[in-house]
Amino acid sequence: MSRTTSVSPNAARGYRSCQVPNTRPIVAIVDDDDAVGNAIEVLMRSVGLIAKAFSSGEEFLRSPELSRTGCLVVDFDMPKMSGLDLHNNLSRLGKEIPTVLITAYPSDDIRARALQAGVICYLPKPFDESDLLNCIQAALDRAKGNRGAP
Repeated sequence: MSRTTSVSPNAARGYRSCQVPNTRPIVAIVDDDDAVGNAIEVLMRSVGLIAKAFSSGEEFLRSPELSRTGCLVVDFDMPKMSGLDLHNNLSRLGKEIPTVLITAYPSDDIRARALQAGVICYLPKPFDESDLLNCIQAALDRAKGNRGAP
């Protein structure tokens, strides 16, 4: 019985095949309500995005995914660190991550403070999936533009 072995041209030249780490940006979701965070994570994955849910700002700040985050979807009202506080802390650290702020308790004051701080979108809960997806696409487009700058 004869066996045929196929060898790629690169392998034949002595190149090693190696797996390149995924460098696509992730959408980080920070919400103390796990059901909301998981639902948004599933939605992101259903449209082909890489997503990871976190239950607090502190957990996100300790995460190795911080450096790969291209968009942050964050709940305003969380214990210890609000979503706006997280956004502002990241800015102070020099990490300008386009942020979508979501809240179950909308107010004109919070909206004004968020937009003044550079939050890209402010969405009161409940929101339409299409509104969230549009905000996330705008955030990822902005992140892509920022990465190209010196």
